[in-house]
Amino acid sequence: MSHCCYDAIPTSSKLVIFDTTLQVKKAFFALVANGVRAAPLWDNKLQCFVGMLTITDFINILHRYYRSPMVQIYELEEHKIETWREVYLQYSLNSLISITPDSSLFEAIYSLLKNKIHRLPVIDPESGNVLHILTHKRILKFLHIFGSMIPKPRFLQKRIEEVNIGTFKSIATIKETETVYDALSVFVERRVSALPVVNEQGKVIALYSRFDVINLAAQKSYNNLNMTMQEAIQGRWCCIEGVLKCYPHETLETIIDRIAEAEVHRLVLVDTDDVQRAFSPPLSPFHILSTRILS
Repeated sequence: MSHCCYDAIPTSSKLVIFDTTLQVKKAFFALVANGVRAAPLWDNKLQCFVGMLTITDFINILHRYYRSPMVQIYELEEHKIETWREVYLQYSLNSLISITPDSSLFEAIYSLLKNKIHRLPVIDPESGNVLHILTHKRILKFLHIFGSMIPKPRFLQKRIEEVNIGTFKSIATIKETETVYDALSVFVERRVSALPVVNEQGKVIALYSRFDVINLAAQKSYNNLNMTMQEAIQGRWCCIEGVLKCYPHETLETIIDRIAEAEVHRLVLVDTDDVQRAFSPPLSPFHILSTRILS
């Protein structure tokens, strides 16, 4: 509460902004080329920012319009961003949620959690310019760096099995033999940000995240969503988080440090065999802990 959003903005970072008249396909190629996950949208007619284009939009387009490897996704090839927003907004009350640089980090965290969003544009109220896109990971990193300057709360020393955070029931997973389209369906229906990929023995062999889907744009392979998860994982070429794990006996402070130092969005909580087993109280051996929950 004593630090403002401006304090968490890095001294140097990349920001990409799209005009709503840009073709959707070109926009996603631009995200890939610049290594970013989201971009504010500028409406030239209204002379203001009207929303965000994220990987979630790419997933929704692929999931909605994909037919088969033999059929080109016309909507992705031809739609402009404004056309897609007209379609998407019929099913969603999607308006731009932002924050000012003078607002506290507590307000930013509250807004992220309340609105169930992953990214919060920091907009200068005087100029109307977007200064930065604040994320759960960035805020956690800030707290990790400056946490030594404040007294540590006692709950940081509690073990994961003692604290009621994380996703502990009905964990969404995907088998390595299932298809990329199956994974997209789970992303859309379950609204999760990543899927543990498991083999026949139930062992976690990889994580497939929403960001991995952008590889389909990078490799121009989005017309073949029938490929297996095993093939998709082998075809990844950039920004692979891998499977970073944690265990029930580790403390919350240890978990936060691991997420911040590795600069990842999530850890998979497993047993000593790295295997997903039947759920049993008080703790299942297989869960997901993410920056969104920890924040």
